[in-house]
Amino acid sequence: MVMPGWFIKALFSFLLLVGVIWVVWNFSHIIDRVFVFYPDRRLVATPARAGLDYRDLWVDTSDGERLHGWLVEAGPGAPLLVFFHGNAGNIGDRVENVARLVEVGISVLIFDYRGYGRSTGRPTEEGVYTDGRAVCQFALESLGYSPGDVVLFGRSLGTAVAAHVASGAAVAGVILESAFTNLKDLAWVHYPFIPGKFLVKGKFNVAEMVGGIRAPLLVIHGDRDGLVPMKLGERVYRAAPEPKEFYVIHGAGHNDTDVVGGRPYFERLRSFVYRVTGREP
Repeated sequence: MVMPGWFIKALFSFLLLVGVIWVVWNFSHIIDRVFVFYPDRRLVATPARAGLDYRDLWVDTSDGERLHGWLVEAGPGAPLLVFFHGNAGNIGDRVENVARLVEVGISVLIFDYRGYGRSTGRPTEEGVYTDGRAVCQFALESLGYSPGDVVLFGRSLGTAVAAHVASGAAVAGVILESAFTNLKDLAWVHYPFIPGKFLVKGKFNVAEMVGGIRAPLLVIHGDRDGLVPMKLGERVYRAAPEPKEFYVIHGAGHNDTDVVGGRPYFERLRSFVYRVTGREP
């Protein structure tokens, strides 16, 4: 039996429509898996490798995941930096960075998002926001820190998590390093000819979320950042309310701000953290 031409065309159009709907419906998950999250399950180091005493912690999220993290304390009464890392690797890759922060007198709570390191689950945008809220709440309720003792620090993808948490929580201060405005703007930088970028318009909208931050803000960016151009960090800074500061690390790219910045970089972090937590003499 030969099907009429109009039926074949209608069937083809229907299947094409179903395909388009499927792509649009799943585009967010495709973007997350291919372009956003690069988790690593293997921990290459712990703070012990840097000669640090630390506490192994587990944080339960509101949707049933368990997050693994470390608390490394700089000493009695030291302010706490809640560290939201970037999109690749895990907390084991940030041990040296944590050691330098502790060295200048800042305690650090660092954790892995769902799907990273020893944490359960699989990362999504909403999921990592849930993770960030859970860890901040854990610092306040289970570790006994007051909001005036806590500064949120986000690097790269972590700037979206830090901005999200800070827009709904009372903390002493916020630091956003290598921040981008939103995923769509970042896609235009790296994939200007790929269609469909309009579908990621609302994803990881740091520039929008910073408008809700009511704590002092420090924005940090390397002027040679080829992954997230400094112009995006400048736009995040302009979108944020006062009080705010912008700190340029000359000669730094995306992943070497702490290395290129050196001792002055860590002293700048210490100065900001101690000032907003009321510990500066």
